[in-house]
Amino acid sequence: MSKPSNLFKRGLSKTILTATGANLVAQGDDGSEPYFPDQAIYYANHSSHLDFLMLWAIMPAELQPRVRPIAADDYWGSGIRRSIARGVFNAHLVQRYKDRPYTRADEKSTVKTDSGSSPKQGQLAGMTTILDEGDSLIIFPEGTRGPADEVATFHAGLYRLAQHAPHLPVVPVTLKNLGRVLPKGELIPVPHLSTVVVHDPIYLQDHETQEAFLNRARSIIAEELKAKDTAEGDTA
Repeated sequence: MSKPSNLFKRGLSKTILTATGANLVAQGDDGSEPYFPDQAIYYANHSSHLDFLMLWAIMPAELQPRVRPIAADDYWGSGIRRSIARGVFNAHLVQRYKDRPYTRADEKSTVKTDSGSSPKQGQLAGMTTILDEGDSLIIFPEGTRGPADEVATFHAGLYRLAQHAPHLPVVPVTLKNLGRVLPKGELIPVPHLSTVVVHDPIYLQDHETQEAFLNRARSIIAEELKAKDTAEGDTA
């Protein structure tokens, strides 16, 4: 049973990468291939509904069954999307808006402190349970999609997850151009050269404050987005 499942997922990964025109770029001190720990907290910038699919797709096939993307229930929580998110990608769906339906107004920026806004306790409990069970997480600390070249203030959840499991590596991932592959309001992806940069892991330091950790984590992605896109440079 597991062999067909793995073969299916390998094929699906190749399909996702081909359809989006993804180009994986390694980011490390020694320029080696990206490092994917057996268990980790992966976090990335968020500009498209394809984001978690892309990050899942570039991971080694043997790790994919133990990686749990965090996805918005208001988008992925019904019909075929729910079946795909949970049945294929093993996503953990969370409610972003309490006791009311999603509206367009929710896409507008909310007021946050420099140290990050707090996640709902129920959301965080579900994520810590996943970590306690030995699985990895893929999360998007901005909480909602933003401009492709900017990174919004991080929510406090990333810090609290790192605080819950300080022994786990926290892996920054920069996603470039995925917002062009599936812009807001569009249903069909448009192939576009995109880049996934997997950075060296970071860890929560002893006595590091929430604000300091979130700023450090955010700056890694923000600085990469400002840099010249390697994929564009390769095709110049």
